[in-house]
Formats: sequence, C-alpha cells, structure tokens
Amino acid sequence: MLFNYVVALFLYLCSMESGSGNSRVSSIEDVLKQWWGYDAFRPMQREIIESVLAGRDTLALMPTGGGKSLTYQVPALMFEGLTIVVTPLIALMKDQVDQLRRRGISAVAVHSGMDSRRIELALDNCTYGDVKLLYIAPERLATDAFRVRLRRMNVSLIAVDEAHCISQWGYDFRPSYLRIAEVRAEVPDAAILALTASATELVADDIMHHLAFKDKHILRSSFARPNLSYVVRHVEDKLDHLLRVIHGVEGSGIVYMRTREGCEQLAEKLKAEGIDATYYHAGLPSMERAMRQDEWLEGKVRVIVATNAFGMGIDKADVRFVIHYAMCDSLEAYYQEAGRAGRDGRRSYAVLLATQEDADRIVKLFKAEFPPIADIKRVYELVCNYLQVAIGDGEGASFQFNIYDFCHTMRLSVASVINAIKILEQNNLMTLVDEQDNPAKLMFSCTRDALYKLNAGGNDMDNMLRTILRMYNGVFSHFRSIDELQIATTAKLSPERVHELLKMLWRMHVIRYIPASRSPMIFLNEERLPTADIYIAPETYRRRYDLAFERFDNMLRYATTTDRCRSQIISDYFGDKEAKPCGVCDICLAQRASGVRPADIDKAIMDRLRDSELDVKDVAYSIGGDHAAVVARIDKMLHEGKISMTVGGKLKIIE
Repeated sequence: MLFNYVVALFLYLCSMESGSGNSRVSSIEDVLKQWWGYDAFRPMQREIIESVLAGRDTLALMPTGGGKSLTYQVPALMFEGLTIVVTPLIALMKDQVDQLRRRGISAVAVHSGMDSRRIELALDNCTYGDVKLLYIAPERLATDAFRVRLRRMNVSLIAVDEAHCISQWGYDFRPSYLRIAEVRAEVPDAAILALTASATELVADDIMHHLAFKDKHILRSSFARPNLSYVVRHVEDKLDHLLRVIHGVEGSGIVYMRTREGCEQLAEKLKAEGIDATYYHAGLPSMERAMRQDEWLEGKVRVIVATNAFGMGIDKADVRFVIHYAMCDSLEAYYQEAGRAGRDGRRSYAVLLATQEDADRIVKLFKAEFPPIADIKRVYELVCNYLQVAIGDGEGASFQFNIYDFCHTMRLSVASVINAIKILEQNNLMTLVDEQDNPAKLMFSCTRDALYKLNAGGNDMDNMLRTILRMYNGVFSHFRSIDELQIATTAKLSPERVHELLKMLWRMHVIRYIPASRSPMIFLNEERLPTADIYIAPETYRRRYDLAFERFDNMLRYATTTDRCRSQIISDYFGDKEAKPCGVCDICLAQRASGVRPADIDKAIMDRLRDSELDVKDVAYSIGGDHAAVVARIDKMLHEGKISMTVGGKLKIIE
C-alpha cells in the first residue's frame, strides 16, 4: 500500500508542476476516459473511488444499475497491486472478465465450475503475473490453493460485491462470506470496499463489523430512480392486467413469478395471446438457461417469465417494464428485481400485481421457512445417513445430492428439506449448491507405501498414478478436483481408460472418487456430529424469524399505502430520510390529479379535532373529498402518535 501512496504523490507533484489544480480527480478521469471512453462519472462513483484511493475502508450503498463495477475497476488500474473481487455471481464474473480483457485489462475468475488445474493456473498468474483483477467466489476463499498463494500476492484492494450476504440479519445471508475477514487478516494493508444495493442500517453495521472496518464509513447514493415509475395494482384478474401492461408499454420486459411451474404456465398463456415470451428458472439445464437468456438479451424474445434465479449480473439497459406477478417477501428483493428496468435512463415501469391471497401465502411460507429445531436436526441426521457419512467423518467432503430422490426415500417434502438445509447452512454445518458443472474429485484412502505395493491395472495404472501424484498435491489428505482429460493426455491413455482405472481404484477402496457430473452438490463444512451435539442458537433462530416478518411487513406497507410516494418509502427504508416524492409513481400521479396533498389533509384533520373529539366518520365527512384518503391519513397519524382514539371510539389530539 505504501508504494501506491508514493505513486499517487508522484502524480500529484507532476500535475502541480504542469499547473493542474487537482491531480487525483484529473488522473481518475484520465483512467475512465482511456479505458472506458466515458467523460464523466455517475453520481457517487467519484466519491467512492476517492475514498478507496485514500485507503479508507468504505461501504458503498448504490442502487441497482448505478455503476458499482467502476468503483473498484478504476482503483484497480491506479493501484500497483492486485484487486480481489469477491462475488457469488458466476455469470457476472465471466461477463466482467470478458469485458475487461476486451479492453486490454488483465483479469481472471476463479469459481466452482472450474477444474483444479485451471484454478491453480489462474491463481499462479495472480501471484507471479501481471493480473490486475481476480474475481473469486466466496466459497473458494477457504481453499488451500487460494490461501497458500494469498500470502505471496500483492493485494491492494478487496472489493466485496453483494456485501449484504455477509450479514445474518440480511435477506440473503451466505456463511461463506464470513471467510472474507480471514482473507483480510492475511493482507491487513489492503483497503476494503463493500458494495450493495440493499442494506438497512442494521445490515450496514453488521457488514462493517464482519469485514473488520478500521472506522465506520458509509457512502450512500440516492435510491431514487427518477425515470422509474412504481405502480401497485390490487386486482382480481392478474392475467388481464398483465396483458394490458404488456400491450400498453413498448419494449422488452421481465415478469417475475414465485414458482417454476408458474413460469412455464404463464409463458404459455402469453404466447397464446400472441406475445413473444419464454421462461427461465433454475430447473432448466444450464445450456437451455443460457440460450433463453441470450435470446432475451438480444431482443429475439420480448418477455421473459422468470423466478428470482434470473437477473443477477444481467446487464440489459433497455428493459421497459418489470412486473411482479406475486408479491416479494422483502423490500430488498423487490427493489433489486424492479431496479432492472430503465437502466438507460428512459421512462420505465415497475408494476406489482397484488391480491389479499399473496400476503396470506407469504406468511405461510415464512412459517414453513423456520421449521422446529428438532425437525432441522432430523433432516441433518437423515442427509448424513443418505450420504453414508459416519459420525466424526466427512469434514470438507462434497457429494452429489439428488434432493428429489432423498425426499422420496425419506418421505419428506422438498420445501421442508430445503428450508431445514438453509438453516443448517447458516449454522455452517453443510452447504447445498445449485446444479452446476462439477469436476471429478478424488482422495486416496491409503498411504503412499500401500499405493506403491498396489498390483492392479498393469502399466496403465502405474502411468496414471504417477501422473496424478505429479499433477496434484494434497490428494492423501483431502479431496482434490482433477481433470481426467489432462491426466489421460499426460499419461498417454484414452479418457475412457482413465475413467475405467479410477473406478477400479474406487471399488478396491484405494481412493474415494466422485466422477465429473452436472448436479446439485452438498458440502460438509464440518465432520458429522452426533444429533444431540448439533447446536442451532435459539436466539439467533428467533431473531432471524422476527426480522423476516419485519421485512415482509415493510413490503406490505409499500404495497398497501394509499397516501405516500412509493419511491420515498423505498428510500426511507434504506436510510435516505431526505428523499422527496418522485412525482411519477401511481400515488404521486393520483395526488396530482386530485389536487390534494397529504399535508393538507393532515392539517384539516387537526383543525377539526382542536374544537372537539370526533369519530372517524365525522372527520371524513366534514373534510369531504376522497373519504378513503382521509381515513388513510387518520390511520397514519394514529400510527405516528399525533392523535389517539378514546375508549368511546373518538379521535383526539395528543398534547
């Protein structure tokens, strides 16, 4: 880091000699222009970059589509060393690495979809090469391959994308993010930049605590999206209103559904109405998901109906509408998903279609998401039995896991198992990873001496074993990902022969072997514990339960308000107390049409109650106009403690 500051000072002195008034701003903008071709930064980008270059730990709260990536990419080019970017989004990694390389910037990615040789080569390039940005998935931070090389890397900056995932009080907590603090301890001179589009004050404090900020420091961009019109429609026939929006708004859009089956059915209904639509969810094969996504990105398909598995890391600027066919369970999730509309600055629409049944269904889902602790322990025990992991064994092991077969075998519902595993993940006992490309893995079950005495497979076996031992370290102590094709090429064997020999060693109990596959995986973070020793902190469990309901309560208020700007509600939720009414949401437009402001209604209510105590009906009729709007203001003033209700049902001013 000292070298970085010397470089910055040198640039400053040079610019002073040439008459420049502000070297830091000038040099930052030169980098922006040279590598990205932009003449100016978006709001807050410069302030964040300045903070990072000054070496300050920084938490940046920026809305979706606000240009987060530049806030660490620009400093990466100005610092001498390596910038590590931690992100859970593999699609985002690949996309950004490709874009940076096209600009001539050296960047690499490391994630679970890569085999061990490619990972080790990428990390070696970060250690000894000229790589400027390393994108890495959080679960890779704990691996020996990364930790050994980290000590030799010249790390200047650690950027943490989707930083809310580190907070157990957030809506998308991921235990693997807690490893980032350990990484930071290895490179204490590196600055840290945490980025998120959705963090309440509680979550923001938790982020800074877990990332070991030297001083609390938050830079908060406005959460207002002036071009985005938020609309809520309480309707009986959602499909009818959906069709009206799609026919009434030109351009491409996203329709969010809660279930995979619902996505498929709704996409078919839209196609039956002559709308060019497709669907997307995590249950589709990866190639098909990629194809559907690309068709929508390229404009070949106008509307994509998707679960929340779609959208993270997707950069399509001209989305004109995002429609939620069902209510989200938090304002964080809603803001993230709705914010994918209108990133090009043109008028766009975020529409929520709601019914009373939506709220009732989500409350039931919440209760299902927090099964009794005894049920959670039972699922842990059954999963370990299903995977044939003995007590005291299994630490660091990974297994293919067909959850549907497991649930059928154990006679459990899929939803209950998923929710139990989610809580086990949060307690760092096991991790369930969605379907992905899994390289083959092996670990020797015998000693080296026993291996040398092995007499099976002839020369082919000897060649293969020598090749494996040369190529992979640590195979006697833990599972290592292997590349069977590379082993075959080096050992001068066919891939089929290598696979056959590996299966032979597995049947002989010489190795533990997991063939390459595409399937969900379960990772055991610790050795299997006796069921009686599993500890799930009741206070943490209860606190998360309460916070889940609190987040949904805020979502419900957003959806049911009749008198407050929707954009203002969102901004206020994320800590921006100074936000002004947007003027373009359905509430603002209705108030403009009626010509009556909420403040005017409040004043009229107070005027009526100064003379005498009145019931709600008397107040509403004495003011006139929209009675529903008056009643909504009365309810709000009661909630705020400005007025109260007597035992006899009369309203009065609280002195």
